[in-house]
Amino acid sequence: MSTFRKRFWANKTAVVCSILLLMLCLVAIFAPILAPHDPTEIFQNNRMEGSSSEFLLGTDQFGRDLLSRVIYGARVSLLVGISAVMVSVFFGTLFGLIAGYFGRWIDGFIMRVMDVLFAFPEILLALAIVAALGPGTFNTIMAIGIVNIPIFTRTVRGAVLSIKNLEFVESARAIGASTPRILFKEIFPNVTAPLLVQSSLAISGAILTESALSFLGLGIQPPDPSWGGMISEARRYMELAPGMIIWPCVAMTITILSCNMFGDAVRDILDPRHRGK
Repeated sequence: MSTFRKRFWANKTAVVCSILLLMLCLVAIFAPILAPHDPTEIFQNNRMEGSSSEFLLGTDQFGRDLLSRVIYGARVSLLVGISAVMVSVFFGTLFGLIAGYFGRWIDGFIMRVMDVLFAFPEILLALAIVAALGPGTFNTIMAIGIVNIPIFTRTVRGAVLSIKNLEFVESARAIGASTPRILFKEIFPNVTAPLLVQSSLAISGAILTESALSFLGLGIQPPDPSWGGMISEARRYMELAPGMIIWPCVAMTITILSCNMFGDAVRDILDPRHRGK
């Protein structure tokens, strides 16, 4: 752990991205304090205004404060992204451990189901699930979570296959350790590194998918603020009020880029080939 900390602080990309992500999380948590206005409050006389002392980023077509909506949109996007990945990690880890450890027909059955899910493009599968369940925050989380389960299943399965026959696992079997103990006490701690990297990358994908669903009207429903929903509403007013589409795009770009670069940096830190450098 001390080696990881040293290499983490020596990696400038990891440090900068972790600071950005921490700031985004703090903005989402303290949105009611940081937002100057209620994100759904309408100012009839201030529609599509530019930047001013009262509305720093301007207002939208209904006179709602853009800064407040972007801040609350961060809360929605991070909530959906992190929650969806947690769903994916839980079921993907469980299926991956079972498939990799037991093998044979169990492995074949689980992986064929994952292949069926993989056969569909992510956004189309998410659209189909949301269309079946109905729009809303919870259903959006479940749809994105289900879509990402095959990725984590394959990640964990591959790690399990590489370590299940090593000496420490064989020793656990020899002393009569139960299967659950072998899976969760011996094998699982050794697959957390690839899970951490994949999770950080999956969060950015989940945020992007949520934005796409909200853009199409099947994700977070108005008047709740969502970056994708804000972009969808702003496309009609790009020439009159370009800030309506610029600011949610900037916020989403920074978030997704930070998650991807953080995941790449952590992968490099945990890569054994770089430990001697």
